[in-house]
Amino acid sequence: MNESQQRAWDALALGPRWVSREQPPRSEPDRREQILTLDWPALRERVASCQACALAGGRTQTVFGVGAQDASWMVIGEAPGAEEDACGEPFVGKAGKLLDNMLASIGLSREKNVFIANVLKCRPPNNRDPQATEVACCQAFLMRQIELVKPGIILVMGRFAAQTLLKTEASIASLRGRVHGYALGEMTVPVVVTYHPAYLLRTPADKVKSWSDLCLARALAAQAD
Repeated sequence: MNESQQRAWDALALGPRWVSREQPPRSEPDRREQILTLDWPALRERVASCQACALAGGRTQTVFGVGAQDASWMVIGEAPGAEEDACGEPFVGKAGKLLDNMLASIGLSREKNVFIANVLKCRPPNNRDPQATEVACCQAFLMRQIELVKPGIILVMGRFAAQTLLKTEASIASLRGRVHGYALGEMTVPVVVTYHPAYLLRTPADKVKSWSDLCLARALAAQAD
């Protein structure tokens, strides 16, 4: 295989390349590796200026995350909605109030001991489900946030967030109610999956299941302490 053929093969192996309008073309593996070296200020700036996928063209602003940067708990949702896009903070509005009440019921708050982030940092149009290409572009941002926070436990809310973090296509019903793990360096962080607050507002009968998930997560966190 000559040099030009090798370059063509490498390009195919890497899959789609996402080109920033602010930076020269960079392969997705190179982009990911660079993101995974950033500190908090640089990561926040990189998210704010990201043009890696088409969602950048329709956003009001990116939604980086909120909470204590050394939190013992991390809550991961799916994608910003209209209210999050407007204010730049995840989980606001009615769903955000429900999440805050859920956290308060086990002695937690986003101001003190929880860091909250979404898989996607930009709002999908009309609040549609995240697409695989969008998740792929944003995934390194979330991975770096987890690395920087170093949480003792991760609470994942919603099907797409669970499938992204756990690298599975399983349903949320089959994932909740048991303990999963997220590899973080040499340690494994326990992961508990539960329903998204927006879903619980539509299906209040399942709140009792989410309460069970919260109790499971709280018991795991207590063991870690």
